Amino acid sequence: MRGPDSIRGRLMVGATVVLIAFVASAGWAVQRAHEQSVRTARFAQLQGTVYLLLAGLELDRRGALVLPPSFPEPRLSFPGSGLYANIANVTRREGWQSPSSVGLEPPFLRDVAIGQWRTEIVAAGGRDYLVIGYSVNWTERAQTAALVLSVVEDKAEFDQEVAAFQRTLWTWLGGAAVLLLVSQTLLLGWGLAPLRRVAHELRRIEQGDQTGIEGRYPVEITALTTRINTLIHQERTRLTKYREALSFLAHSLKTPLAVLRSALGEPEHLPGTVSDQVARMDAIVQHQLARAAASGASRFAPWLPIAPVLERIRDSLLKVYAERGLSFSFDVPAGLAWRLEEGDAFEIFGNVLDNACKWARTRVAVSARREGDVLFVSVDDDGPGFGDTRAVLQLHVRGDEKIPGHGVGLAVVNDLVAGHDGELVLGRSALGGGRVEMTLRMA
Repeated sequence: MRGPDSIRGRLMVGATVVLIAFVASAGWAVQRAHEQSVRTARFAQLQGTVYLLLAGLELDRRGALVLPPSFPEPRLSFPGSGLYANIANVTRREGWQSPSSVGLEPPFLRDVAIGQWRTEIVAAGGRDYLVIGYSVNWTERAQTAALVLSVVEDKAEFDQEVAAFQRTLWTWLGGAAVLLLVSQTLLLGWGLAPLRRVAHELRRIEQGDQTGIEGRYPVEITALTTRINTLIHQERTRLTKYREALSFLAHSLKTPLAVLRSALGEPEHLPGTVSDQVARMDAIVQHQLARAAASGASRFAPWLPIAPVLERIRDSLLKVYAERGLSFSFDVPAGLAWRLEEGDAFEIFGNVLDNACKWARTRVAVSARREGDVLFVSVDDDGPGFGDTRAVLQLHVRGDEKIPGHGVGLAVVNDLVAGHDGELVLGRSALGGGRVEMTLRMA
């Protein structure tokens, strides 16, 4: 059921692709939204630090900056804390830096328009920084100064917070995706279970274990199973009627032909006589009926054990040719079976074995084997062999006019074998006589 182009495979691949695309796009959107939220919060904190600086700064009588020795934000007082501040007095060309920036050169902003906020992410000295700047005209004690306040924070904490969220996000999304895939697999298995049951019933029908689909199925499949049952019933009905009609025709023709032979009172196999022509007519009827009655390869034919059929044919031929003292050797596995109608089997193997018995001196050997979807059967004898392998397979051609028959047997076998997508080959046997090799292929 699970072939490379199975429905289950298609649904699994399609659903997996859709699920991965959805999880990836959703995760990326949430990740971007969180990163933007954290960035906004970080800049809001830096903006609060700017307000702390504005609340603490003063101008002396000369207009110089005066700031307190410490701030409510303790990181501004510890060197290398990751938070740095700068106030530039543009009017007096002087500036102030927080004690945390001692020995460092943070990327403070200098060019900020009066009354405007400016935020950036700046790379400097091999590190990234979150930078905010604000410019204001500060008036105090009749002194006015243009001030640019800049606060810089190391981006490492921001990156760590974002990375921790991303790990958590993708871990949970990955777990959810796996859970959804498992659930999806179980749901697909449950949903496709009726199709698997249908396939199982069809295999049982092919093996001859049941005559139709018997289970109850969802409404979407009921129409299909009903039509399959109808087709199977119609096929069997037509085949039965066809065989009954052929059987009736055969019996209807045999009787008039027998009456004609008896009424003529001529030797039956004397060439040129009316009796010989009647015998040929009988052979033609038998050949055409055998061809028409042959079922051919069918996936609904039951599995037929080969060895018992060959043994029954052998037992019958030993009685027919009892005066010849023939010996048979079989090389047929006991468990060998093939999807073949019993009537076809007796027709094929019976004609070939009968032909071998007619020509054999003392021995007939039969071997059979199966390789995958191919059945190989060969029949050897120690007789004179075939003179013309092509002509023997034609209707009414016999190897020797002295041997009873009408040249129909192997021609019938050739047609039956061809009906099973196989071939019949005549050759030389290892016993010194003729060999008939038959190859049958599964439908």
